[in-house]
Amino acid sequence: MHELSVTQTMLDIVLQQADLHDVKRISAINLKVGAWTSIVPDCVQFYFEALSKDTIAEGAELKIEKIPLTGRCEDCGEIFEIEELLFACPHCSSKRVNIETGRELFIDSIEVE
Repeated sequence: MHELSVTQTMLDIVLQQADLHDVKRISAINLKVGAWTSIVPDCVQFYFEALSKDTIAEGAELKIEKIPLTGRCEDCGEIFEIEELLFACPHCSSKRVNIETGRELFIDSIEVE
């Protein structure tokens, strides 16, 4: 259910920026969403369609790019995609791993007319 509040916040930011720049219509919103955020793109799309009704963003395309969960091994420096939440380096088996990507959640760009 946190997709509802995330979508509302995203739409608020987009509409505020559109107002600041005298935009008449928003045609697309490009989002970056990390795999570890647990955001479900279909839910965001559903809420966006409902929340954007009767705004300049109504009918805009919502483009969501999923960013994979990756880690960096502190011992050997290997960067790898983390699958099934196994936080061990596939190169040296170290469990000293820092998250590199996968926590992102931001508006990358807004396309306007």
